[in-house]
Amino acid sequence: MSGGTETGERLLTFGWREWVALPELGIARIKAKVDTGARTSALHAFELTPILEDGRQRVAFRMHPEQKDDTTIINCVADVIDRRVVTDSGGHKEERFVIRTMLKIGKHTWPIEATLTARDDMLFRMLIGRTALKGRAVVNPARSYVVGKKKKVGINRDDSKQPD
Repeated sequence: MSGGTETGERLLTFGWREWVALPELGIARIKAKVDTGARTSALHAFELTPILEDGRQRVAFRMHPEQKDDTTIINCVADVIDRRVVTDSGGHKEERFVIRTMLKIGKHTWPIEATLTARDDMLFRMLIGRTALKGRAVVNPARSYVVGKKKKVGINRDDSKQPD
């Protein structure tokens, strides 16, 4: 059951987990948990380095796109739009970089905000928070991979490093 938006468009229905892409970051696919309890989306990141490029605040970081795989690494760079103190589900507060990037799920693409944090110990390398869904999608918690089907493509390794 999908509702409508103010413009009369139908809302997408997501499962509680979906395959998505973050093309601006060179991430061809990543399994994401759709988490309506989280306000802002969160993306796994480590070795974060703030940089100033042409007067813009940016952050370079590395990430492991696959669960249980710490060998595949993608190097990313994004504009920083904010730094926020975020309280995680365990009540711990952490200051995080906030970036804006394009989220692609199925044939649909739109900009989202995401915080960067180490998610090595988490099952999902990405959470899609409720602000990324607002006005675009509803969640069916009984279903998985409704919109973002797993494609039989490899990870974009152009910016990847494989340790020896």
